[in-house]
Amino acid sequence: MASWQLKSASEQVADYLRRELLEEQSSGPMPGVHRIAARLGVHRKTAEAALRQLEREGVLRPQGAGKRREILPQDGSSTQSLRVALLAGNSEFRKQDFMIELRHQLREAGHVVFHPLLHKPTLQMDVEHISRVVERNEADAWVVTAGSREVLEWFSARATPAFALFGRMRKVRIAGAGPDKTAAYSEVTRKLAKLGHRRIVLLVRTRRRLPQPGAIEQAFLDELLAQGLPAGDYNLPHWAESVDGFHACLDSLFRTSPPSALIVDEVALFFATQQFLAQRRLRVPEEVSLVCTDSDPSFAWFRPQITHIRWDKGPVVRRIVRWVSNVSQGKADLRQLRVPAELIAGGTIGPGPSG
Repeated sequence: MASWQLKSASEQVADYLRRELLEEQSSGPMPGVHRIAARLGVHRKTAEAALRQLEREGVLRPQGAGKRREILPQDGSSTQSLRVALLAGNSEFRKQDFMIELRHQLREAGHVVFHPLLHKPTLQMDVEHISRVVERNEADAWVVTAGSREVLEWFSARATPAFALFGRMRKVRIAGAGPDKTAAYSEVTRKLAKLGHRRIVLLVRTRRRLPQPGAIEQAFLDELLAQGLPAGDYNLPHWAESVDGFHACLDSLFRTSPPSALIVDEVALFFATQQFLAQRRLRVPEEVSLVCTDSDPSFAWFRPQITHIRWDKGPVVRRIVRWVSNVSQGKADLRQLRVPAELIAGGTIGPGPSG
């Protein structure tokens, strides 16, 4: 008869944390007692006892009173401090909560994190411009935000490791992470069509449309066709990536055959669209339905709630931190993480003209 052992709550927590650290190949500071207790739903004393057991086993190293324990390498590998460049498209993106948390966690793990110096306020996602930025900034690893396919392929061919945060990473040999919004795009397009909308427009940047539509943009076009609606350049229009270019696109759309529903990528572009509609006294959702493909903390203050697509940014931050740790240990890591996204149906969509 097989023997079995009844383990205490703290031993079970220690087993769980040990497996998690090994599977994720974690390094750097260990989360604190209160955070672990809250995450696992156990008492603080149980979490503390589990952490002390991992100290005795050599999995963790105490750093003194009031300081978080250090996670020790378990496979004989050693970590080193890296200079990690966060290549963000604009200064507003750097201020987002999850980017601030990413910088905090990387620095806590002992790495030097910086944003490359740019000669222009907005980063151009073409190889010629990016290569000049890379040449001027020395880094051991690059985290590339919202990269075009051409740019990500360029980074994947270089010796310096790179990570794709969002962007056109599919079928590119590069580590990456971002939300999978395909199902949410199809759902909101289908919902708008069933509400009677016949002129639905998706506004995204050039890198999401060219050289061909990305997976989520193609899901939007495919759903239009599935609902018996036309799907062409009108629905996924081109615009020059500038403030003037974006507003010129909106002016053109509403000049002759105004859309009854707009799906807008990125929070900044969504707010610009709101202002455009308000200036023309177009009511939302009575005259134009409005959807944002991302979430923002400010949305909590809106009434009615904005219809938007939401996803958990925590796994993305943890994936990047883990990738940097693997790079610092000389480990190959090209895994791409896709975080599920969900549609939050708010009060900014309503019946279309034929609904």
